[in-house]
Amino acid sequence: MNKKVLILTIISIFIDQLIKYIIKSYMILGESIVIFDFFKLTYVHNYGAAFSILSGNRYLLIIITIIAMFFIYKFLIKNQKLTNLESALYGFLYGGIIGNLIDRVFLGYVIDYLDFKILGYDFAIFNFADILIVVSIILLVITVFKDDKNGKN
Repeated sequence: MNKKVLILTIISIFIDQLIKYIIKSYMILGESIVIFDFFKLTYVHNYGAAFSILSGNRYLLIIITIIAMFFIYKFLIKNQKLTNLESALYGFLYGGIIGNLIDRVFLGYVIDYLDFKILGYDFAIFNFADILIVVSIILLVITVFKDDKNGKN
């Protein structure tokens, strides 16, 4: 694996697990701390994937995650000359995936805590790893379309 991808993966996992450790150590399950009118820290256990999809299917989610990581590596990272941006994005993506995988394997659930209510809509509670996954995927897709538009593979 590309050294930059590996380093950013490790840093991302460390930050994700540190935040989750702090949340689990200093908050009670279900507790909310209001930060702003629209933002709270709310400690919850997510037994599924995003929006609690496949809730209660821990082993299936673990298998899907490992398969996804394999395909991302095999077809998008391995033997590729990655730009610095791509290396960063894949590092963040892997860090987010592995951060949630660690929770799922060792705890049986994922620790979520970021709770937003904007324009009266309560968003699903999520975590730092989820941000890494979503933002890196969006930026990777934009990068691919931009490269295709400019005639790059």
